[in-house]
Amino acid sequence: MYLLTLRRIFTVPQSLAQLYIHLVFTTNQRTPFLADAAFRNHTHRYLAGVCKNQGSPAISIGGTEDHVHTLLRLGKTSSISELVRELKRDSSKWIKEENPQLEHFHWQQGYGAFSISPSHVNAIKSYISTQEEHHRKESFQDEFRRLCTKYGVELDERYAWD
Repeated sequence: MYLLTLRRIFTVPQSLAQLYIHLVFTTNQRTPFLADAAFRNHTHRYLAGVCKNQGSPAISIGGTEDHVHTLLRLGKTSSISELVRELKRDSSKWIKEENPQLEHFHWQQGYGAFSISPSHVNAIKSYISTQEEHHRKESFQDEFRRLCTKYGVELDERYAWD
């Protein structure tokens, strides 16, 4: 009886996770495929749907004509690489179908994924919502370098800019 009681005390009957990820990726060669603001916003909404379908709900999505920032809560059964692969694959197909003028659209191969403290979620949401204004002052490359430095990620520039 005592052993049974101890098992109940120390057993967690469910798996819990709260992992916030700031995900950044660009169009191939940073081509301004998403120059049309209305289509870009439509694309961001589509990306949010893909995140939701993958069990990793988006909290905020924004960006400019050549890159996307996504703040999401990574699902407890998701891996970042699988989520990014599905985001890019699914959205590339959708973009080409939705806008035939973008038949050559595709995303770059790589991405940046940075873990975010729950206490920083609001600051990252604000940062993502002001991307257009932000990039009047800082290039994408400088921004990405700064993010990598901030989060302690070593960036090898020979492979960063396809």
